[in-house]
Amino acid sequence: MTPRAPASSPPPDAIRLEAVTRRHGRKAALDRVDLQVMPGEFVALLGPSGCGKTTLLRLVAGLDGADDGRISLAGRPVDRDGRVLVPAEARGVGMVFQSYALWPQMTVARNVAYALERARRAPAETAALVAEALAAVGLQDRAGAMPDALSGGQRQRVALARVLAARPPVVLMDEPLANLDPHLRRGIGEEIRRLHDATGAATLYVTHDQAEAMALADRIAVLKGGRITQIDTPEAIYDRPADAWTAGFIGQGAVLPVTILRAEADGRARARIGAGPDLVEAVLHVPPGTAAGPARAVFRPEQLVPVPRGTTGSLPALVDRRVFEGAGRLLWLSAPWSPEPVPVRTGREAPRPGDVLGVVVRDGWVLPTPG
Repeated sequence: MTPRAPASSPPPDAIRLEAVTRRHGRKAALDRVDLQVMPGEFVALLGPSGCGKTTLLRLVAGLDGADDGRISLAGRPVDRDGRVLVPAEARGVGMVFQSYALWPQMTVARNVAYALERARRAPAETAALVAEALAAVGLQDRAGAMPDALSGGQRQRVALARVLAARPPVVLMDEPLANLDPHLRRGIGEEIRRLHDATGAATLYVTHDQAEAMALADRIAVLKGGRITQIDTPEAIYDRPADAWTAGFIGQGAVLPVTILRAEADGRARARIGAGPDLVEAVLHVPPGTAAGPARAVFRPEQLVPVPRGTTGSLPALVDRRVFEGAGRLLWLSAPWSPEPVPVRTGREAPRPGDVLGVVVRDGWVLPTPG
């Protein structure tokens, strides 16, 4: 009888943080953060300025040390309980900076080759890797150019080529699109994602731009005040935010008081929405274990439908302003049943400011009750 081959164990996390804390004086820039990034995964660190995104990236890179907790790369401990175990230059990570970080006195090719030469790679191998990397980012005809002769987008492509040539298993990116003109960001962002998919590296990507994170990442870790409020796929965070702050930070919407009446099938519940004489009922998505009673729910613009004033089952609202979005318009409404402005989407032929209309609730997400 042929013995059965042992089951192969899954590969270790490319990046793993366990209860990582980093303090600046008495303030915790990161507070007991847990994070796992699998090989080949693209994870965005998203949050406002000062929330700890770049601090986390610098800890993984080895540019700073953690005060508490553990950091591992491919199962290898590199920082544990306040001690740096592996220096930055020995961690095998590639980094793309917001400022490009190119040597101004070196040609494009020499910039890309620099890390390979420092690693004492053979000249022929270095030349082949540089040529391949420059071709991957479309700069093969600019190998002899100096950085000051390049546009911002081309300089960022050189920074990408430098990482590609080294072929690290982990790539860290710190706001790589922030210094680019708006018309360049989308193209370079798509190029970053394409190169990520081609290399199979694990990518940890810092940004404060919600649309950028939603477009590029497999998962998003949302940070606030040094803590991760939620980590999940872009779709899950948009559809099912963990709290009101995350709901407001990711996409547009209104957070409104509701009353849960009774549970329905498939993770839904019937709820009452509105205030005073303006009350309607709708079926909303809810977290497991949601009980009857008062709650709060987030409503995205596409879940609220503008209808003629007085339509049965609608809530009255006043159009305050409208924003042209190409295919249609975003209306911002005020209403006695909402403590905040309410966004709804409609076609190009939209009501004008000052018009009164009705709003029908098609769906929404009841926020989890803080435990």
